[in-house]
Amino acid sequence: MIRLSFAYRSTCYYFLRTGLLLLAIMITALAVTAQSCASGTDLDVPTKNAVEAAARQYLDMSKRGDVAGLKANSIPAVAGDFGSIEQAVVTNKQYLSQGPATVSGTYLLDASQAKAPLPRADFYCGIYNSPERLVFSISNLPAGRYALVMQKIAGKDPITLTVVLQDVNGSWKLAGYYPRLDAIGGQDGQWYLTKAREFKSKGQLHNAWFYYLTAWDLLAPVNFMSTPQLDKVAEEMQSARPSDLPGNGNPLNLAANGKTFKVTEMVAVPVENNLDLRVRYETADASNTALAFQDNLSVIKAIVTKYPEVRDAFSAVIALAVDASGHEYGSASPMKDIK
Repeated sequence: MIRLSFAYRSTCYYFLRTGLLLLAIMITALAVTAQSCASGTDLDVPTKNAVEAAARQYLDMSKRGDVAGLKANSIPAVAGDFGSIEQAVVTNKQYLSQGPATVSGTYLLDASQAKAPLPRADFYCGIYNSPERLVFSISNLPAGRYALVMQKIAGKDPITLTVVLQDVNGSWKLAGYYPRLDAIGGQDGQWYLTKAREFKSKGQLHNAWFYYLTAWDLLAPVNFMSTPQLDKVAEEMQSARPSDLPGNGNPLNLAANGKTFKVTEMVAVPVENNLDLRVRYETADASNTALAFQDNLSVIKAIVTKYPEVRDAFSAVIALAVDASGHEYGSASPMKDIK
């Protein structure tokens, strides 16, 4: 049994919690006239140069671990709730510092004509229905001019940093920060998609579901965009969605070692160069580490017993005990040690 500190490599996206840019997937959104997207040759050169220069500056700050500089160059709503971005910078600094970056996408998102915050802003970039089209969907967006720049950093652990910028009196300030790994254990999103299809063909729907989700995360630089490829993955994965996974307020009651545990979450997470299965469950007192450690072991064994197929898909199982007071205790077992 391995005790963990849970300092995972981040593939997460970081939402702005103030409601300024609460971002969500809206793949089937309808266009409205209050916003527009410019990219490629439709983007004027001075604007393109300005937003890409700002994005490179924020990447350079990230490589140096200059959290204070990033915060000082953020819009007030982000600077006032900077904890998640600070953690993202610290967690991903080593990957962002692997080498030079290449800009893989620059988009000007103009909602300056909106009369009030938009319940949902859908920015259609490129020619509609073309293979290259891309849609960004943003909820509760105030009027203004925004830009989104994606920068790819190649290396042992390739990563894409996407920043959302807002035009504040002619200066492009940081409004969103999204680092996402492009590969796990040297395998990219297409590899995980192929594996998901293999698991699905074998009837291993739990493995297929988690691998589809992992593939989507690796293929999408941010979680609030859609492309024809991502739309197809999202549609395909629905037929592999298991009916017995916990979520949406419906826990899984798991019997283990004479107890019944309420499992509230099962997710695939990258740890070092591996993909592990993390199980979160409720307990009376996670601060009692000796008891939590034994309960974690019981939960891990019970999960593998209930879903034996996970042995084929994950390197380890992580159990995370959480109590009502907010205490957490996590530990993991390599799959080869789970009997």
